[in-house]
Amino acid sequence: MRAALWRSRPGRPPRPGRHPSSSRGSVTAEFAVLLPAMTLLLGLLICGAQAGLTQLRVDDAARAGARMAARGESAATVGAESGRVAGSSAAVAVSATDGYITVSVSSPVDGPFGALFALTARSSVTARSEGLP
Repeated sequence: MRAALWRSRPGRPPRPGRHPSSSRGSVTAEFAVLLPAMTLLLGLLICGAQAGLTQLRVDDAARAGARMAARGESAATVGAESGRVAGSSAAVAVSATDGYITVSVSSPVDGPFGALFALTARSSVTARSEGLP
């Protein structure tokens, strides 16, 4: 009962190690504000990682396709292999000019944020043709 009387007296400072009654529940309120922000930050972090992984897949697919095309494989074979490496939703384009072959690969980023922001990973690799003279 003495603690209840002590708290009810106006003008006295709170005891060391105790919070005044006006700050009760502030941690809960701060957590309620912080939780959605942290959830959004985590979602954006996952989206960024997913976009980065998609870009790596697209880069690998373009490099593999350019290597195959430089060795003399047909455009259909190059497109099929690049599509296999990049994923089923990838678009592959092969072009040849003046002894150089360019393979371009693009793929949409998967996931809810990728669709929401319409993110697309693109890569283009050019290699010199190794065809016989």
